[in-house]
Amino acid sequence: MFTSDRKRSYTVEEYLSLEEKSEIRHELLDGEMLAMAGTSLNHNELIDRTKDVLKVFFRPKGCNVYSESIKLEAGNGQYTYPDIILTCHPFDLRGTQHSIRQPQLLVEVLSKSSAAADRGIKWRKYRKIPSLLYYMLIDQYSTTVELFSRIEQTDEWVNSVYENLDDIIVLPRLNFEFTLKDIYNGIDLHPEEEDVQEDA
Repeated sequence: MFTSDRKRSYTVEEYLSLEEKSEIRHELLDGEMLAMAGTSLNHNELIDRTKDVLKVFFRPKGCNVYSESIKLEAGNGQYTYPDIILTCHPFDLRGTQHSIRQPQLLVEVLSKSSAAADRGIKWRKYRKIPSLLYYMLIDQYSTTVELFSRIEQTDEWVNSVYENLDDIIVLPRLNFEFTLKDIYNGIDLHPEEEDVQEDA
């Protein structure tokens, strides 16, 4: 989730310099720096559960799963902080890296303030990343997961929606699957209209 910072255009060099010194995280999209806002407990829990499910399967395969505080270089001077990044690329796995360049899966947990960007400007940037195979949107207000899957050896994507706890989400190009129950079971979901952001 984010709010717009000053209305001016930043270069990549300016952004990286400011971000290194900043106490809060910012994304850089089309030259605009966007400050990341706080999240709900359910938002955080869904990130943790999804990350745990991914880590159990992918860590033994030499991959890694990062969340929230790791930058993604989305190409053409775009930098974001996806809720979850899965990467298996050796370049990304070097401990000295400050950002990821070769993700296979990106996950965003939707909130009222982030949904438009996650479905809009971010998705338009993410879908152009050559290594990306899957983009997943997780709703924090209902048991709904939306999965965008790249058609092999193309820049075309297909969209699937899962809404039942027993639904199996399959990522065949990663030889991985899980159910909605794995991430939603036991979470007390609240309608979107009840998600009121408290002032800091």
